[in-house]
Amino acid sequence: MASRALYSPRHPMLKKRDDFEDILEERRRSSDLRYALRCYTPTLYKGLVPCKASMLKNIVLQSDHLQYVIKQVSLESGDSTECVAEEASLILDEMAHRLQLSTVRFFAFTLSKAFKRLFRSVCVNEEGIQRLAGSEMGEREGAGSGKLQQAVQEHPVVLLPSHRSYMDFLMMSYLLYMYDLPLPVIAAGMDFMSMKFIGEMLRMSGAFFIRRSFGGDKLYWAVFSEYVKTMLRNGYAPIEFFLEGTRSRTCKSLTPKTGLLNIVMEPFFKGELFDVNLVPVSISYERILEETLYARELLGVPKPKESTSGLLKARRVLSEDYGSMHVYFGHPVSVRSLAEGKINRAQYNLLPRYIPQKPRIDTHEFLNDVAFRLVRIQEENMVLKPWVLIATLLLQNPDGLDLSSLTEQTDWLRHLALAFGAFLDWPDHEACSEVISCSLALHRHLLSVSAGHVQLSVTDAPQVEATPEEAVFHRAVIVLSCASYRNQILHVFLRPALLAVAMQSASSNRKDDIYNCFNFLRNMFSNEFILCPGDSVQDFEEACYLLMKRGVLQVLEHEIVMSASGQSTLTFLCSVLDPFLQGYQVVCRYLCEETNENLTEKEFILAVRNFALKLILAGRLKCYEALSSDLQKNALAALLRLKAVRKVKVGDQVTLKVNKIAVNSLEDTLGGNIPTQKPILARL
Repeated sequence: MASRALYSPRHPMLKKRDDFEDILEERRRSSDLRYALRCYTPTLYKGLVPCKASMLKNIVLQSDHLQYVIKQVSLESGDSTECVAEEASLILDEMAHRLQLSTVRFFAFTLSKAFKRLFRSVCVNEEGIQRLAGSEMGEREGAGSGKLQQAVQEHPVVLLPSHRSYMDFLMMSYLLYMYDLPLPVIAAGMDFMSMKFIGEMLRMSGAFFIRRSFGGDKLYWAVFSEYVKTMLRNGYAPIEFFLEGTRSRTCKSLTPKTGLLNIVMEPFFKGELFDVNLVPVSISYERILEETLYARELLGVPKPKESTSGLLKARRVLSEDYGSMHVYFGHPVSVRSLAEGKINRAQYNLLPRYIPQKPRIDTHEFLNDVAFRLVRIQEENMVLKPWVLIATLLLQNPDGLDLSSLTEQTDWLRHLALAFGAFLDWPDHEACSEVISCSLALHRHLLSVSAGHVQLSVTDAPQVEATPEEAVFHRAVIVLSCASYRNQILHVFLRPALLAVAMQSASSNRKDDIYNCFNFLRNMFSNEFILCPGDSVQDFEEACYLLMKRGVLQVLEHEIVMSASGQSTLTFLCSVLDPFLQGYQVVCRYLCEETNENLTEKEFILAVRNFALKLILAGRLKCYEALSSDLQKNALAALLRLKAVRKVKVGDQVTLKVNKIAVNSLEDTLGGNIPTQKPILARL
């Protein structure tokens, strides 16, 4: 097998895309019960028969690594090794999956029913699933799959799906069962265990449960890491986890976490495995089940606790139409190829394999770089629907657009997105007006359409007269729900948008001045978007290339000059980043004008939200996205990284110490005054 190295997205418009097939088409015309009870004979890693869950537990508990840590913890705590070993066994019981085929068949049946109610189609790139073997699929039921099947046979596989919905991991297992592939074991948060019955059902379908945080708990970390590595070394099943760690409430990709990535790579680093295949998977939704829930969470409404009663109440979603769903299996990425020339594996021979080692600086940088590039691949393989374009335009025009103008601008934006390499699912041979009409109908709960005029609308406002604060909240729910769709296409426009803002902000047309502004903005927003560390020059060149190709600007030896026809494109691109620029300015202004000496990190989000609310009510701010806790947290992270703010521990609390001169300077650089919403693309 020849796994590819990471794709370097220098010119994404040149990347060939696979075709998709709707897997629900067959389900709609055949028996779900027959499908669930069909013969399931997955091809296994090197033909090995998976050990039973009880045997897997014994292998983990008797491993040299865990025994070494048990002795270390015993010496440090003063407890007997038997007592510590018993604790390790209890941790493993709490964590471990108990995969049972009967439970998998139950889910196959019930999910078939649910998916057919929820989605018009679920489309999968079957060419991607075949690619490695290069063989034709037989009948789907009982047939093997090329790409992943050969990957599963030759090397352990790690599946890395994007994470925008609870539906993600259910769909992944459903698809692997459908294609007769080994079912994955899936890292899941302990939240599900509050639903005892549902949690145990998920455990019996392959989920293993880990605590959200376990900090310096050596024993827990040792049990967890050894459990994962044992399954990997023995080819027990594909491992599945989310690089982002949690669901994205904004539908932007989150900064990846590298802890689990290090665990699955370590057996290769230590020479215990010849290779490991990482498979990025992109899952995209035309309409997100949790869209309103996410918006409310971003506005400070506590996340509902998972419960069986809550799940039963959520059955009403089955009466809604959620459009289409796309799942794209990317090229498997060989860890061996990635590490070549970058990781000196000899360092792992200096100590016995069972002794835990912290990743060295070069290893940590390697892990970080790989994680960012894998998430970038996930982004680029996201299938975007027409609604993301419409949502982008409606957010930039809060007073709405006439339907004819919306159609014209959406068509213009479609061609711009395609020129920039967007993976856009636009129906062939359909008039643009018809495509837009269908999208508006699917998302009518976010819209008001009257006399040919379209604008965002508060449809869930209370019937009784609302206070001004409640009116702002309900408007913000709609805006943030709509923004979650615009955010899905941000990666397409991001680099050109950074360049457009840099050109607007730079003191001259000199390439060096514009690059310096570009680099500042890129650094400022590195917590907000997926920007690979060390790729500033490449990102700048990519942005220049895309805008030159579109005829927006000319790049001379020492200058960058806008073309006569480029103004509308640059204006649009500047407006793409406008909510983030305004949101960061609000945070800076709060820290300069309102913060007190004893502001704690916990109080920060609520304080900034109240400050932004006050500005909105006073008519000084029209950017409702400034109320988002995600944006506020990212802005604080940027200010901490730039050392404009620092954390100081006072007793049990962490307070924020603000360098007001530095923060004020950053606010000026970002734009000084908080601007009002500009009319964008009034007429192309």
